[in-house]
Amino acid sequence: MPMNETQPVPATLLIVEDNPKNVQVLGTILIDAKYRVAVAHKGALVFDLLPKVKPDLILLDIMMPEMDGFEVCRRIKADPAVSDIPVIFLTAKTETDDIVRGFELGAADFVTKPFRSKELLARVHTHITLVRLQKSLKKKNQELEEALANVKTLSGLLPICAYCKKIRNATGGWEFVEVYIRNRSHANFTHGICPECTHIHFPEHQNPPKG
Repeated sequence: MPMNETQPVPATLLIVEDNPKNVQVLGTILIDAKYRVAVAHKGALVFDLLPKVKPDLILLDIMMPEMDGFEVCRRIKADPAVSDIPVIFLTAKTETDDIVRGFELGAADFVTKPFRSKELLARVHTHITLVRLQKSLKKKNQELEEALANVKTLSGLLPICAYCKKIRNATGGWEFVEVYIRNRSHANFTHGICPECTHIHFPEHQNPPKG
Protein backbone atom coordinates (compact mmCIF):
# COMPACT_ATOMS: atom_id res chain seq x y z
CA MET A 1 0.00 0.00 0.00
CA PRO A 2 1.55 3.39 -0.90
CA MET A 3 2.45 5.64 1.99
CA ASN A 4 0.33 8.76 2.30
CA GLU A 5 1.11 12.06 3.99
CA THR A 6 -0.41 10.95 7.29
CA GLN A 7 1.82 7.89 7.57
CA PRO A 8 5.25 8.58 9.10
CA VAL A 9 8.29 7.35 7.22
CA PRO A 10 9.57 4.16 8.91
CA ALA A 11 12.65 4.81 11.03
CA THR A 12 15.96 3.35 9.87
CA LEU A 13 18.01 1.44 12.44
CA LEU A 14 21.66 0.48 12.09
CA ILE A 15 22.60 -2.75 13.89
CA VAL A 16 26.30 -3.01 14.72
CA GLU A 17 26.85 -6.60 15.82
CA ASP A 18 29.44 -9.26 14.91
CA ASN A 19 27.35 -12.26 15.97
CA PRO A 20 25.19 -13.47 13.01
CA LYS A 21 22.65 -15.11 15.32
CA ASN A 22 22.10 -11.88 17.25
CA VAL A 23 21.80 -9.96 13.98
CA GLN A 24 19.14 -12.41 12.80
CA VAL A 25 17.16 -12.15 16.04
CA LEU A 26 17.35 -8.35 16.12
CA GLY A 27 16.56 -8.02 12.43
CA THR A 28 13.48 -10.21 12.70
CA ILE A 29 12.12 -8.32 15.71
CA LEU A 30 12.70 -4.91 14.14
CA ILE A 31 11.52 -5.73 10.62
CA ASP A 32 8.34 -7.28 12.04
CA ALA A 33 7.83 -3.96 13.85
CA LYS A 34 8.04 -2.16 10.46
CA TYR A 35 11.49 -0.63 10.96
CA ARG A 36 14.06 -0.40 8.20
CA VAL A 37 17.25 -2.22 9.13
CA ALA A 38 20.88 -1.96 8.04
CA VAL A 39 23.74 -4.04 9.45
CA ALA A 40 27.44 -3.52 10.11
CA HIS A 41 29.29 -6.66 11.19
CA LYS A 42 32.33 -4.71 12.37
CA GLY A 43 32.69 -1.49 14.29
CA ALA A 44 35.03 -0.01 11.70
CA LEU A 45 32.38 -0.40 8.99
CA VAL A 46 30.01 1.95 10.78
CA PHE A 47 31.70 5.11 9.55
CA ASP A 48 31.37 4.15 5.89
CA LEU A 49 27.70 3.25 6.37
CA LEU A 50 26.56 6.29 8.31
CA PRO A 51 26.46 8.77 5.39
CA LYS A 52 24.82 6.16 3.16
CA VAL A 53 22.25 4.73 5.58
CA LYS A 54 21.55 7.90 7.60
CA PRO A 55 20.07 5.92 10.51
CA ASP A 56 17.64 7.38 13.00
CA LEU A 57 19.10 5.16 15.74
CA ILE A 58 22.10 2.85 16.22
CA LEU A 59 21.99 -0.47 18.08
CA LEU A 60 25.61 -1.04 19.03
CA ASP A 61 27.20 -4.17 20.47
CA ILE A 62 29.90 -3.52 23.06
CA MET A 63 32.03 -6.64 22.72
CA MET A 64 33.42 -6.70 19.18
CA PRO A 65 36.89 -7.54 17.83
CA GLU A 66 39.24 -4.86 16.45
CA MET A 67 37.06 -1.93 17.55
CA ASP A 68 34.68 -2.34 20.47
CA GLY A 69 31.39 -0.53 20.92
CA PHE A 70 32.80 2.02 23.34
CA GLU A 71 35.30 3.24 20.74
CA VAL A 72 32.66 3.29 18.01
CA CYS A 73 30.36 5.35 20.22
CA ARG A 74 33.17 7.74 21.14
CA ARG A 75 33.93 8.41 17.48
CA ILE A 76 30.26 8.86 16.59
CA LYS A 77 29.74 11.40 19.35
CA ALA A 78 32.92 13.24 18.35
CA ASP A 79 31.59 13.84 14.84
CA PRO A 80 29.13 16.79 14.71
CA ALA A 81 27.60 15.42 11.52
CA VAL A 82 26.27 12.29 13.27
CA SER A 83 26.60 13.03 17.00
CA ASP A 84 22.87 13.57 17.43
CA ILE A 85 22.02 9.98 16.39
CA PRO A 86 21.00 8.10 19.55
CA VAL A 87 23.04 5.01 20.40
CA ILE A 88 21.61 2.03 22.32
CA PHE A 89 24.25 -0.38 23.55
CA LEU A 90 23.64 -4.11 23.18
CA THR A 91 25.40 -5.99 25.93
CA ALA A 92 25.46 -9.05 28.11
CA LYS A 93 27.51 -7.04 30.59
CA THR A 94 25.60 -5.52 33.46
CA GLU A 95 28.48 -4.14 35.51
CA THR A 96 27.84 -0.64 36.76
CA ASP A 97 31.20 0.62 35.49
CA ASP A 98 30.38 -0.42 31.93
CA ILE A 99 26.97 1.21 32.06
CA VAL A 100 28.41 4.42 33.49
CA ARG A 101 31.16 4.47 30.86
CA GLY A 102 28.60 4.02 28.11
CA PHE A 103 26.52 6.95 29.31
CA GLU A 104 29.64 9.08 29.69
CA LEU A 105 30.45 8.39 26.05
CA GLY A 106 27.01 9.60 25.02
CA ALA A 107 24.92 6.42 24.83
CA ALA A 108 21.17 6.97 25.10
CA ASP A 109 20.32 3.56 26.59
CA PHE A 110 21.27 -0.11 27.12
CA VAL A 111 19.55 -3.33 26.10
CA THR A 112 20.79 -6.56 27.65
CA LYS A 113 21.22 -9.94 25.98
CA PRO A 114 19.39 -12.23 25.50
CA PHE A 115 16.94 -9.79 23.91
CA ARG A 116 13.39 -9.45 25.15
CA SER A 117 11.26 -8.26 22.25
CA LYS A 118 8.90 -6.01 24.19
CA GLU A 119 11.70 -4.31 26.10
CA LEU A 120 13.79 -3.82 22.97
CA LEU A 121 10.90 -2.36 20.97
CA ALA A 122 9.82 -0.12 23.84
CA ARG A 123 13.30 1.38 24.18
CA VAL A 124 13.72 1.78 20.43
CA HIS A 125 10.30 3.42 20.11
CA THR A 126 11.05 5.82 22.96
CA HIS A 127 14.31 7.05 21.47
CA ILE A 128 12.96 7.25 17.92
CA THR A 129 10.10 9.37 19.24
CA LEU A 130 12.51 11.62 21.14
CA VAL A 131 14.85 12.14 18.20
CA ARG A 132 11.95 12.96 15.89
CA LEU A 133 10.54 15.44 18.40
CA GLN A 134 13.98 17.05 18.68
CA LYS A 135 14.27 17.31 14.90
CA SER A 136 10.79 18.79 14.69
CA LEU A 137 11.61 21.30 17.43
CA LYS A 138 14.88 22.21 15.72
CA LYS A 139 13.06 22.78 12.44
CA LYS A 140 10.42 24.94 14.12
CA ASN A 141 13.13 26.96 15.88
CA GLN A 142 14.87 27.54 12.56
CA GLU A 143 11.59 28.64 11.00
CA LEU A 144 10.98 30.97 13.94
CA GLU A 145 14.47 32.47 13.65
CA GLU A 146 13.93 33.03 9.93
CA ALA A 147 10.57 34.64 10.61
CA LEU A 148 12.05 36.90 13.27
CA ALA A 149 14.87 37.85 10.92
CA ASN A 150 12.26 39.01 8.44
CA VAL A 151 10.44 41.13 11.00
CA LYS A 152 12.10 44.52 11.05
CA THR A 153 11.42 46.74 14.05
CA LEU A 154 12.76 49.97 15.46
CA SER A 155 13.40 50.39 19.16
CA GLY A 156 15.67 52.17 21.63
CA LEU A 157 17.36 55.56 21.35
CA LEU A 158 18.25 56.77 17.86
CA PRO A 159 21.06 59.36 17.51
CA ILE A 160 19.74 62.05 15.17
CA CYS A 161 21.43 65.18 13.87
CA ALA A 162 19.84 68.30 15.31
CA TYR A 163 20.35 70.15 12.02
CA CYS A 164 19.92 67.86 9.00
CA LYS A 165 17.92 65.21 10.90
CA LYS A 166 20.00 62.30 9.61
CA ILE A 167 20.17 59.23 11.85
CA ARG A 168 23.42 57.51 12.82
CA ASN A 169 23.33 53.80 11.99
CA ALA A 170 25.04 50.85 13.70
CA THR A 171 28.19 51.23 11.60
CA GLY A 172 28.59 54.92 12.49
CA GLY A 173 27.36 56.24 9.16
CA TRP A 174 24.54 58.75 8.77
CA GLU A 175 21.35 58.07 6.82
CA PHE A 176 18.36 60.16 5.90
CA VAL A 177 15.42 59.44 8.17
CA GLU A 178 13.30 57.89 5.43
CA VAL A 179 16.16 55.63 4.32
CA TYR A 180 16.86 54.51 7.87
CA ILE A 181 13.22 53.69 8.59
CA ARG A 182 12.61 52.04 5.23
CA ASN A 183 15.59 49.71 5.72
CA ARG A 184 14.44 48.64 9.18
CA SER A 185 10.69 48.40 8.88
CA HIS A 186 7.92 47.64 6.44
CA ALA A 187 7.06 51.31 6.04
CA ASN A 188 7.13 53.06 2.66
CA PHE A 189 7.13 56.81 2.11
CA THR A 190 5.22 59.22 -0.08
CA HIS A 191 6.37 62.82 -0.23
CA GLY A 192 4.38 65.99 0.20
CA ILE A 193 4.88 69.46 1.64
CA CYS A 194 3.42 70.54 4.96
CA PRO A 195 1.71 73.97 5.26
CA GLU A 196 4.60 75.52 7.19
CA CYS A 197 7.18 74.54 4.56
CA THR A 198 4.87 75.67 1.78
CA HIS A 199 4.62 79.07 3.43
CA ILE A 200 8.42 79.35 3.78
CA HIS A 201 9.59 77.93 0.47
CA PHE A 202 6.68 78.60 -1.86
CA PRO A 203 5.02 81.83 -0.70
CA GLU A 204 3.72 82.46 -4.23
CA HIS A 205 1.41 79.48 -3.80
CA GLN A 206 -0.20 80.85 -0.67
CA ASN A 207 -3.83 81.93 -0.82
CA PRO A 208 -4.13 85.72 -1.25
CA PRO A 209 -5.23 87.56 1.86
CA LYS A 210 -8.92 88.24 2.17
CA GLY A 211 -10.51 91.68 2.51
